[in-house]
Amino acid sequence: MAEAFIYDAVRTPRGRGKSDGALHKVQPIQLLTTVLKALRDRNHLDTRYVDDVIMGCVTPIAEQGADIARTAVLTAGYAESAAGVQLNRFCSSGLEAVNMAAARIMSGQEDLIVAGGVESMSRVPMGTDGGALFMNPEIVANHRIVPQGISADLIATKWGYSRHDLDSFAVESHRRAAAARQAGYFLKSIVTVLDELGMPVLEADEGIRTDTTPETLGRLKPAFEMMGQLGGLDALALMKYPEVGEIKHVHHAGNSSQITDGAAGILIGTKEMGERLGLKPRARIKGFGICGSEPTIMLTGPVPSTQKVLKKNGMTMSDIDLVEINEAFAAIPLLFMEELGVDHDRVNVNGGAIAMGHPLGATGAMILSTALDELERTGKGTALLSLCIGGGMGITTIIERV
Repeated sequence: MAEAFIYDAVRTPRGRGKSDGALHKVQPIQLLTTVLKALRDRNHLDTRYVDDVIMGCVTPIAEQGADIARTAVLTAGYAESAAGVQLNRFCSSGLEAVNMAAARIMSGQEDLIVAGGVESMSRVPMGTDGGALFMNPEIVANHRIVPQGISADLIATKWGYSRHDLDSFAVESHRRAAAARQAGYFLKSIVTVLDELGMPVLEADEGIRTDTTPETLGRLKPAFEMMGQLGGLDALALMKYPEVGEIKHVHHAGNSSQITDGAAGILIGTKEMGERLGLKPRARIKGFGICGSEPTIMLTGPVPSTQKVLKKNGMTMSDIDLVEINEAFAAIPLLFMEELGVDHDRVNVNGGAIAMGHPLGATGAMILSTALDELERTGKGTALLSLCIGGGMGITTIIERV
């Protein structure tokens, strides 16, 4: 079986996903075109050798519709022989694209693929595509489907995470991200987004707040309390988890991931193709996997998916130097660390989505680029990446520095 090597990883900065965010005026196809061009130009890449471009996008409608990956192949000036496909596995889509690319390369059927994702949440709002999982009353009732924020509060209640625990984690996420940005740790991967005149639109992650403190977060009201109590959704969740008694609403905008715009791309190929094109491998994809989990509590999937991938590859958490787990809500990394016995000094060492944001389709590829840069900066060997997923799933990937 062939090995899948990572040759490069780039991303745009994350822009606040609101009408006043820096990237709001930039169409999603421009974001994706930016990363494809950067991969080509940084690596002097002959795009005739690119078999496919696989891009995650969670809301693939309107400006993000009509197979945005193939569209970006054309707008970036890649060879017409390079194909393109869009996929959606909710929040894990960017990492799912990487795993799919790796599987196809490891199978020997393809030699060079660009994988990643894009999401312009300010222009194509989350949830505007609808879907039976969240909109069909019978499915919602039968499977006790509640919004993710309520699931996150259910996790915090069930595992005993207080508002103080969550806010403390959020403050540390901002502190680490601010320190990493100041030290230039993100510069290797970030590609500046330019306007039509070639002027910079955004050069660095926009959401990091250096003034975040427990006191500033303490003034924020729980985001999902009214929805849960007046909307009857707490009662729906408690039908599945009656032992909890009452859901304590402890998540808010400050200890949850920020709505964000952005795109990312990872260049993945065989050893032979890399040698042919003069590319130097930066890491290999050692293992990956997916799992389903209980859909009401929904966000616990990173734990079993990680256990599955570790077992499949004959590893334990002691073999992992760095962990990047998506900070969809603060309770998710807290649960991951507790259940798998991982110290915080190995987890999201340069901050996460609470500080920098979560552009849904791109985040999985973004955390891979962050982990890869940190492995190289510190000389460490292995990193594990994981995300919780809507509908009750988890995804995990392990990379090994070359």
